[in-house]
Amino acid sequence: MNVFTDFRRAIMAAVHSLSEQGVLAGELPLSAIAVEPPRDPAHGDLATNVAMVLGKPAGMAPRALAEKLKPLLEAHPAVTAVEIAGPGFINLRLKPEHWQQQVAVILRAGKAYGDSDIGQGEPVNVEYVSANPTGPMHVGHCRGAVFGDALAALLDKAGFQVAREYYINDAGAQVDVLARSAHLRYREALGESITIPEGLYPGDYLKPLGAALAQKYGDKYKTAPDSEWLPLFRKEATEAMMAMIRDDLAALNIHHAVFTSEKALHDSGAVQGAFDRLKQRGLIYTGVLEPPKGKTPDDYEARPQELFKASEFGDETDRPLKKSDGSWTYFGADIAYHDDKYRRGFKQMIDVWGADHGGYVKRMKAAVKAMSNGEAELDVKLVQMVNLLDGGQPVKMSKRAGTFVTLRDVVDEVGKDVVRFIMLTRKNDAQLDFDFKKVTEQSKDNPVFYVQYAHARICSVLRNAVSEVPDIDTEDGALAQADMTRLSHPSELALVKLLAGWPRLVESAAEAHEPHRVAFYLQDVAAAFHGLWNVGRDDTSVRFLIPEDLPLTRARLAMLRAVALVIASGLSVMGVTPVEEMR
Repeated sequence: MNVFTDFRRAIMAAVHSLSEQGVLAGELPLSAIAVEPPRDPAHGDLATNVAMVLGKPAGMAPRALAEKLKPLLEAHPAVTAVEIAGPGFINLRLKPEHWQQQVAVILRAGKAYGDSDIGQGEPVNVEYVSANPTGPMHVGHCRGAVFGDALAALLDKAGFQVAREYYINDAGAQVDVLARSAHLRYREALGESITIPEGLYPGDYLKPLGAALAQKYGDKYKTAPDSEWLPLFRKEATEAMMAMIRDDLAALNIHHAVFTSEKALHDSGAVQGAFDRLKQRGLIYTGVLEPPKGKTPDDYEARPQELFKASEFGDETDRPLKKSDGSWTYFGADIAYHDDKYRRGFKQMIDVWGADHGGYVKRMKAAVKAMSNGEAELDVKLVQMVNLLDGGQPVKMSKRAGTFVTLRDVVDEVGKDVVRFIMLTRKNDAQLDFDFKKVTEQSKDNPVFYVQYAHARICSVLRNAVSEVPDIDTEDGALAQADMTRLSHPSELALVKLLAGWPRLVESAAEAHEPHRVAFYLQDVAAAFHGLWNVGRDDTSVRFLIPEDLPLTRARLAMLRAVALVIASGLSVMGVTPVEEMR
């Protein structure tokens, strides 16, 4: 049950009634009508922009329309007051029992509370991580991995059919560099003393691969020419690195359903096929581009290239699809990849990229629009860097030097739940500080601890209730039968109202593709719960367990259990396991 959706239906019914009376006519922008909590709780329980949205199209002043709607909304059995604010906003106040009954609704739904059908089973492809298969994942990849996985879970909860995908960039020059680096480690494993030249990967993570290759092939390729071992070592090294990456992701409980190979797209002719289809539609031409910004005619070689008409689809300029040697650009392969997604039935695609790819967004959105004839939509979510700290001091990492901090290092140090939660405590396009000391301290300033402590505290109260309150049944079904009208303290009602907002938050966060909203919401729920706990320390009448008043105790335990369920539901979206005891 979504209180906000229910009241939007009631408002739509009132609008329909005015239309039947002839008060409203013509095409009205009904989809823009919103129902949400007012910014100031003192203004009421719900606020709607219906009069502001429909006033002008209906030829009425918004406040005049609000006056027409007021008596219709006042007739709703759950409404106690309808107030018109400013130029025509409408605020509604609801009877306490309407909020109180939400506790039973939550208990009956369990962790499924907040599930929505707004997605209506629409297929959505979420491609995230997609790190080059050249080594273990570092902490920078970690944030994109967590963001993408949480977004996929959020869309699942909102009723979309989600495919989690990883794009393997295994066709570029970096894979040749990997193969040559692996060959050096292979020679090292055979007893040769090696020096790793600049430009190859120096990390120790390639030593086990070198040893495995030595065991498998002996010295067959030790002095053989590149042509004999390079393709083989490319394949062996890529497979080994992808196994390592899958293992790293599994440590974060991240599992992709689909892995798509860039090399396979080239080998299958998919890149050429996408190019040919665009050319047949007149979207490819041979031309000469202007010098890039910062380049002068003296240091820029103008030459004819095969160009995609990206500027016709929102990009700043047209883009080359082939290099001077006739090979495909990365963009050419990426067009084929997204064309492949579209042909697999995905009209809604979400790509999670590092912030350093920001200049690539417009051209890729243009390509998706062009190759799908406007049917498909691409949303690119850029994930900013993570500043890794320890007690406020920067932790250095350098992938080229082989001294970088890996994703696995971070997970092993603080645990997957801490990593996943902290990575969602900032919007994806804002930089994030990850301080090993702060994320493990037990204080209200640590959001992971604060939310987990709320859940653990509730579990403790429920355990204590069994031993301290005679004849109490703490099963959800039994608690759902409690007299919820006993939840009358202002702090209790405020907490219940906050819980009732969970379904709305799921929908709004899913539509905006912003899973960080879940983390923010859970912190608000935890703060409201801890605040109520503190009220009970000073006022014994507000404590959760009052053995001499069994009906009140049952109602309060029902409320607490509802809080725990909502926290567990939110943590599930974030990929975090709720704890029952703090250690």
